Amino acid sequence: MWEMLKVYNTLSRSKEEFQPLNENEVRMYVCGPTVYDYPHIGNARSFAAFDTIRRYLEFRGFHVFYVTNFTDIDDKMITRANEQGIEVQELAEKFIAEYLQIADELNLKPASVNPRATEHMDDIIDMVQSIMDRGVGYAANGDVYFDISEWENYGVLSKIDPDELAAGARVETGEKKEDPRDFVLWKEKKPGEPSWDSPWGKGRPGWHAECSVMGSYYLGVPFDIHGGGQDLIFPHHENEIAQSAAAYGVETPVKYWLHNGFLTINEDKMSKSEGNFFTAREVLDNYDNQGVRFFLVSGHYRQPLDYNNQALKQATQSVERIRNAVDAIRGRISILTKKKVQPTEADDNIAEAIELLKTEFEKEMDDDFNTPGAIAAVFSFIRTLNANLEETGKAAVLREALAVLSTRLEILGIDISRKELTGSSELRSIVEKSIELLLEIREKAREEKDYETGDMIRNRLTEMGVSITDTKDGPTWKIEA
Repeated sequence: MWEMLKVYNTLSRSKEEFQPLNENEVRMYVCGPTVYDYPHIGNARSFAAFDTIRRYLEFRGFHVFYVTNFTDIDDKMITRANEQGIEVQELAEKFIAEYLQIADELNLKPASVNPRATEHMDDIIDMVQSIMDRGVGYAANGDVYFDISEWENYGVLSKIDPDELAAGARVETGEKKEDPRDFVLWKEKKPGEPSWDSPWGKGRPGWHAECSVMGSYYLGVPFDIHGGGQDLIFPHHENEIAQSAAAYGVETPVKYWLHNGFLTINEDKMSKSEGNFFTAREVLDNYDNQGVRFFLVSGHYRQPLDYNNQALKQATQSVERIRNAVDAIRGRISILTKKKVQPTEADDNIAEAIELLKTEFEKEMDDDFNTPGAIAAVFSFIRTLNANLEETGKAAVLREALAVLSTRLEILGIDISRKELTGSSELRSIVEKSIELLLEIREKAREEKDYETGDMIRNRLTEMGVSITDTKDGPTWKIEA
């Protein structure tokens, strides 16, 4: 029986019952990377947070259409390409490939679609023209701006008063806006920049316009969830709401706005502009990938998460505890399928722990995707499992335990398959059966008091990285990292 799923909506500044616009279907857009540089580990936090949210919604039975974009044309892209003496498109291809590799190593599910801004120029031009037709946009010598003075709901997401915004606003060099608060929808071409034809002359879109168009193109308006970092609330998402509502004639283009907290270093926001960041590549090259994923989801997605070496080490140790528990379950199942052992009280204890894990994990995730609480439920289950495992007599109970644990870990993006047994499933099966055969030969040798052969098998397996534990019901094994 499902409890009510609640999500924190930045728009209302409150937790709300989650009710998608269409039953059993969730349309979700998450702001993706601007592909001018290697993503830093703070970007990866956002990637992992919304991947986990998506996974849980799918676990809850929703069909999720998940869109995350590539911003492949903007000021940063042009500046970096010019610095390197290459075309903007070449720069984009390089860092899109890097993002996809990072996504694979972090075990992110592939998006339903990864649109690129440059693929939607005609759609962007149409949206800008629609805004102008509605009287809330104006052209100024090749540029086009959104007229905030004509939009009374500006500030609905960020809670910023437009009148107060005017006090600190200023017109940058080269801008042609009538009001310093107005934001650009289309930029006139400058020498050496990529450009596209438009009714206002050659130019390129503003960043905010790109996301509005890609979201509406693939998801329609309104759609269910828009996600991104807290730093995108203003001005990016605020501007998205204004221009989408104006262009498409809706009160709000998105029902639920979700924002993840910053990744910090010594409680300072990690950012490229400040220079205090680590790239995701640096971190993944130095730590267990599953440990990195565990770290990124170990804090509640809306709260800050502080990056440090100790936290990464602890996360890696936590993943190893999980792997050890999984290996122990598999080993005990192997024993119980070979030997007849009577059911025991330990079986009942584990059966109760399975039901408790289901209830507690889902209760925590139903509360605005509370991953720390869900992780606590996982480790509570593992403690009960470890305390009872050697006394169990029912392989069926342990198979259920493994299945339930695996499903919950998959929601967190943790893959509990033995990382050392890479390759095809057929190859893994051959390796596992070979180890089991060697252990059977070892057991037979020990029964016949041929301890030399038994020790030789154990020593050779140990040399190959296979750890063996002898129990009263027979040996278990695992491959060490």
